[in-house]
Amino acid sequence: MINVAVNLGRCVIAAAFMFVLLLLCDRATAEQAGGEGGQIWVEAVGEAAGSDYDPPKEVMERARADAKRRALEEAVGTFVRSHTLVSNAQLAEEFTFARVRGRIERVSTISEERDRNDPNLYRVRLKALVRPLYPEEDKSLHIRVDLGKNTFRSGEEIRIHYQVDSDCYIYIFSIAADNSVTLLFPNSLLPDNFVRANIGQVFPPKGAAIKLQAISLPRFADRPSQERIKVIATRVPEIILHGFQEGIFRVYDAASTGLVGDLARKLSQIDPADWGEAVRLYTIAPADSK
Repeated sequence: MINVAVNLGRCVIAAAFMFVLLLLCDRATAEQAGGEGGQIWVEAVGEAAGSDYDPPKEVMERARADAKRRALEEAVGTFVRSHTLVSNAQLAEEFTFARVRGRIERVSTISEERDRNDPNLYRVRLKALVRPLYPEEDKSLHIRVDLGKNTFRSGEEIRIHYQVDSDCYIYIFSIAADNSVTLLFPNSLLPDNFVRANIGQVFPPKGAAIKLQAISLPRFADRPSQERIKVIATRVPEIILHGFQEGIFRVYDAASTGLVGDLARKLSQIDPADWGEAVRLYTIAPADSK
């Protein structure tokens, strides 16, 4: 875990945390999952409004295009939800599944109609077979993270160095050996998490009232423990994360899935090229170890 010491004038607030770095970006119904390549059938309804001068065939095609768009959105949501999330500790894993997009393989029209109350409103209900697609990793944001070394003795100071290849917004989390997660940055003292491209950054920054120390959890006091740093960068200005606020930091229970669930849903709504991630593993050794 990490001991976070915050100096506020004469007052020193200390809290024991581990850390993970996170750089951060009408419902259709899925009928069945499975199939080859994870493809699913999705039913969706699309609408389009025309005028007395618009050709009916053209307006109906716009309604059909809207139904296909809705089918893809629902399919992507289903692909993301199908990934088993059992605890917030999965933040340490790669979020590849949140990059999934879809491609329609087959379409079957169920009905086409004009609204009874508004004859200029056209509606199409269809069933689409959607196959999941995963964009290439090299099209995402790239992040470099360095701790200086892989092993820290309990009580030793830690500084996180990172750099991204695009202007973006970053989030810093801590995942302890007991799988609890703490959002270290942004926080109530350092709320601005925007960084410029290709400029080396460090957390805590120089002059900040925050200091990170590697501290072994009580049950790991006599043996090494492994912890992780995760980096997710996103061009989206804000990803709202809900969690219990403990002092200046936001914390997440190890047993729940609220954090990873929220992140997965929100990242899946961002273009895969507009976010990226990196994971780093480090070890905390007992202070008296050789």
